[in-house]
Amino acid sequence: MTSVSISNSIVVRLMLPAASPVSDLTTAVEQAGGQVTALDVSSSSHDVLQVDLTISSSGPEHAGRLVDALKAIDDIEVSKVSDRTFLMHLGGVIETKSKHALRNRDDLSMVYTPGVARICQAIVEDPEDARRLTIKRNSVAVVTDGSAVLGLGNIGPKAALPVMEGKAALFKSFAGIDAWPLCLDTQDVEQIIETVAAISPGFAGINLEDISAPRCFEIEQRLRERLDIPVFHDDQHGTAVVVLAALRNALRVVGKQLPTARIVLVGAGAAGTAVLKVLLHAGATDVVVCDVAGVVSTGRPGLHESLVWTAEHTNPRDVTGGLRDALPGADVFVGVSAPNLIDASDVESMADDAIVFALANPDPEIEPAIARRHAAVVATGRSDHPNQINNVLAFPGIFRGLLDSRSRGIGMDVLTAAADAIADSVSADELGPNYIIPSVFHAEVHQKVAAAVEAAGTPS
Repeated sequence: MTSVSISNSIVVRLMLPAASPVSDLTTAVEQAGGQVTALDVSSSSHDVLQVDLTISSSGPEHAGRLVDALKAIDDIEVSKVSDRTFLMHLGGVIETKSKHALRNRDDLSMVYTPGVARICQAIVEDPEDARRLTIKRNSVAVVTDGSAVLGLGNIGPKAALPVMEGKAALFKSFAGIDAWPLCLDTQDVEQIIETVAAISPGFAGINLEDISAPRCFEIEQRLRERLDIPVFHDDQHGTAVVVLAALRNALRVVGKQLPTARIVLVGAGAAGTAVLKVLLHAGATDVVVCDVAGVVSTGRPGLHESLVWTAEHTNPRDVTGGLRDALPGADVFVGVSAPNLIDASDVESMADDAIVFALANPDPEIEPAIARRHAAVVATGRSDHPNQINNVLAFPGIFRGLLDSRSRGIGMDVLTAAADAIADSVSADELGPNYIIPSVFHAEVHQKVAAAVEAAGTPS
């Protein structure tokens, strides 16, 4: 069974006789594979208790079985069942509000007409004043077409909106940035580019999100060439930054160096290509990339044009075949691809003190517990295991630094500076096989990333 998670938690309201042993409730839940995280007596009388039981499950079907287990207890009435995640998303998770109270006519005349006309005129005379006098200075557009949402695939713009709202909430919580979810009802490359370009005057940065490869490459590249504000595809570069940060620390743990490490990277889509480019920029020299057709090389028949650059800049030892041909002797495995691609024997074939980053979500390329039998350091994309590779460590601080430096673009030096800041947030005393990357709630990580990016960024 998949592990229970707070993200699949429910609250069950129960009515039971006042003399009933409450332990019967928790026992029933535990025997059905759930986990009670809170028990609150929300109302009581001489005869009846009203109890709200908060339970973590592994998913909707499991939650249903847990409720059935509670219903099976004698003299228990299930009054109501609420999904905590759905409750949190009722009405959305973000809102806008005015920075100034409109208490009287004076306030109104300055915030709006007639006073606002003078602000407009100031911007006409100096367009750069838009950053100083409007929300533009602190605003990022979170743009998606809904074509590659989390692990859900092409679910469309409406279904993508909750994810974009969550992203905006993270921007605000971790970096104080006002982010706006923009879900576009088109998956046409030209329409996306034109739409984003048309709305760009109101923003100081563009965060592309959950747009499928290979279209995302062209969209990002052309928008970067066209706009005078940073364009950042988080699925690519956010992932790449955190992978580099974690790998730097993992290599420190095992006493190896990036320039001499043999790396096998599985996944040649948006995230994989970005990870590759960041690793090469940071000094990696021996990277073998694999996709569903095997090792990417210049000699592979029918090589797709999107893989030509990858083939030309990797595989210096001319490895051929499939993933299992590339792994023996490798120091590092990085997977950004699909579940259950390798097993314990594959990890055993790697070099001593191997590093395994199995980042496919929610099901990794290899179960972490199996990988740990032979690997010295294991990381995943999941929150229920040590060393979670999480984009949230990167994008809030990166955009904070870009906005504060008034950057017009974003280069590889900015990405590597962000990765170094994340890696350096783990002190020498803290560093170990199960702690190579800080928590997203680390007290200083986002500020450190912002400062590093601001120092590395190109001011306008």
